[in-house]
Amino acid sequence: MRRTQTPIDLRALQAFVAVCETGSMTGAAKQLGVSQSAISQSVSALERDQGVALFDRDSRPPRPNIAGRALLELAGPLIEHAQMVSTRIGDASHAGKLPVRLGCVDSFAATVGPELIRAVSGSARQISLWSGLTPGLSKQLHDREIDVAVCTQTVLSDARIVEVPLFSEAFVVVVARSLLKERKNLDWRTLTLEMPMIRYTARSVIGQQVERFARHLGINSARRYEFDATDPLLSLVAAKLGFAISTPLCLWQARHYLDEIAVLPLPPSRLGRRDFFMLHRQGEWDDFAGEIVNLTRGVLDHSIQPALRRALPQLPEDALR
Repeated sequence: MRRTQTPIDLRALQAFVAVCETGSMTGAAKQLGVSQSAISQSVSALERDQGVALFDRDSRPPRPNIAGRALLELAGPLIEHAQMVSTRIGDASHAGKLPVRLGCVDSFAATVGPELIRAVSGSARQISLWSGLTPGLSKQLHDREIDVAVCTQTVLSDARIVEVPLFSEAFVVVVARSLLKERKNLDWRTLTLEMPMIRYTARSVIGQQVERFARHLGINSARRYEFDATDPLLSLVAAKLGFAISTPLCLWQARHYLDEIAVLPLPPSRLGRRDFFMLHRQGEWDDFAGEIVNLTRGVLDHSIQPALRRALPQLPEDALR
């Protein structure tokens, strides 16, 4: 029965190669900066693990035998590959040489995401961008499938995950612009009594948040229409088939509807805002996280918020902060 081979020990392999190159244990020890006994022990261990002698010990200086020559021929690529792996690990530990895997909720990815990519594209850093729902992104971060996550709700079960507040946005009532022109003094309470509420699906975090806030406000509209995305939701609002509760960022994501809709402010409440957080592991990607915070706030302040105010002058002052 053939003996199971022990995997090659790379340090012992380096010692073996050094002996072959220098022609002696003493020379190998000097080359590697270790003691002669350490070289002798490494070579003996390598021979023992592989079950073969590697040197013709009758020759002076010792020269590799047939097995030794075969190993010497294969040793170079093995050591070179090991050095490459070590270098890649070192690069990753500095968190600057590998692409950052950034996961974002859909509304963030579709609005702020392109500006982030544009801002970072001029640097040496690369970004791989994912989009999805908050629960899935949180799991991906925990499973190390992504490096940084932008979410709208956090339930931190891992003390090693750092939570950085990004920004907050207010929920607003969304209604057909033509309806407001017909009824200039229409307020949100009258509207919610007269029309059905068009909802985000309860499977989504925003759908659950809107539902809690609606109950807090006493809105008891029957469940008729539910959507996973803002586009179909706004198409029904624009057609005057109901009203919706949404957020500035979601409206900007579906901005081709902005000419057809208007917004009404809702009473201030702790439940009346959607908060965005950035999550990453402690001690990993800290510099990149700081870049994302600054870039995000810059995009909101100088690009998205001014454009929204021009399109929807009824937005509250603190709609995005």
